[in-house]
Amino acid sequence: MKHLIEFVANHKRDKRCGIFAVCSAHPLVLKAAMRHAKATHSTLLIEATSNQVDQYGGYTGMMPADFRRFVLQLADQHHFPHQQLILGGDHLGPNRWQNQTAADAMAKADELIRCYVSAGFKKIHLDCSMSCADDPVPLTDAIVAERAARLARIAEQTCIAHFGESDLVYVIGTEVPVPGGAHETLAALAVTTPQAAKTTLEAHRHALELQGLSDIWPRIIGLVVQPGVEFDHTQVIDFQPQKALALSQMIEASDTMVFEAHSTDYQTPLALQQLVQHHFAILKVGPALTFALREALFSLAAIEQELRPAHQCSGLRDVLESVMQDHPQYWQQHYQGSGEALRLARGYSYSDRVRYYWPDRDIDGAYDRLVSNLASGPIPQPLISQYLPLQYAKVREGLIAATPHELIIDHIQDVLRQYHAACMGQSPSV
Repeated sequence: MKHLIEFVANHKRDKRCGIFAVCSAHPLVLKAAMRHAKATHSTLLIEATSNQVDQYGGYTGMMPADFRRFVLQLADQHHFPHQQLILGGDHLGPNRWQNQTAADAMAKADELIRCYVSAGFKKIHLDCSMSCADDPVPLTDAIVAERAARLARIAEQTCIAHFGESDLVYVIGTEVPVPGGAHETLAALAVTTPQAAKTTLEAHRHALELQGLSDIWPRIIGLVVQPGVEFDHTQVIDFQPQKALALSQMIEASDTMVFEAHSTDYQTPLALQQLVQHHFAILKVGPALTFALREALFSLAAIEQELRPAHQCSGLRDVLESVMQDHPQYWQQHYQGSGEALRLARGYSYSDRVRYYWPDRDIDGAYDRLVSNLASGPIPQPLISQYLPLQYAKVREGLIAATPHELIIDHIQDVLRQYHAACMGQSPSV
């Protein structure tokens, strides 16, 4: 993809240049991102993960072609130019099928790659780092690279068959802990060593050569490493540049590659800027965006309770809690503790397992009622000040309307503005 290759070249000239990827399928998050990108004349990179979207529908119920249609329909609804949009696939490999044999899991990963590439996804993260049922733990760099090269060959063949040529760009490598936030409480986090990063690159270069794919090396624009950033349910480990200095210097030897930093959610604006400046120039953000969505909705539900009698209220918070308890599969393996601790985690954890539940019919109905209740008359500004103070300032200045929809969108954009500022080398203005 020409834009991303040019972006890497620009970063090599000016290390303040970065790009961020929005990793979410929620329509309000994507609308907020499109409106922000349109207002700032920016390219918007949207990525789907292998557990979110796959050939069987993933947890969203969408296959890659469905997700592309969904995003393009949103773009059309909000008059966002298609040429400013890039779709990427994240952690594409056998991740979803780790409980199966390597042969079966990789056969499914082959089809996963075909589906993503044929649907028009152009930024492909090849991640075969996870062990399958009959694999050693951990996998060797050689096995990981061999499997990634196998998927790259399928990606190239699929792209040429469907589009006449391949303009794919690739990201390789993986971070530790697992994608989407740590499952356990974090005690310490090891930064990837320069030698480990070099070994990953060398293994992949060799494996691609064996597949006859040496010519795609300039299109491998990103290497995923662990720069020392992560979050769990209640805490965030912030980037410390001095601990990653040797790692950041290592990538300077490459003219065509930068680091891709995962799990950058909840980093401070300064930390995001420092990540970009230290060549972690592709920033991934997902849970922080749906966390902001949840914050806005809980705030609006609190406002609703001040304005409406209880029997008229949406009960959004209670409906959400009830559905999460009735269908615990998306959180029960992630949260531990007493009943009260679990209640708080379900609603407020940085891991934001809530994001899996917004499509539920009952929760969606409560959301519709909440918005309807608050849209029926003006929301008093003092209540906006109480529960959404950053949006209150913009309402007072006439920058946004005091409607539920605009308050939600702007609150999500508070996060997007921090990433945009970091990628432009600017001080964020929220």
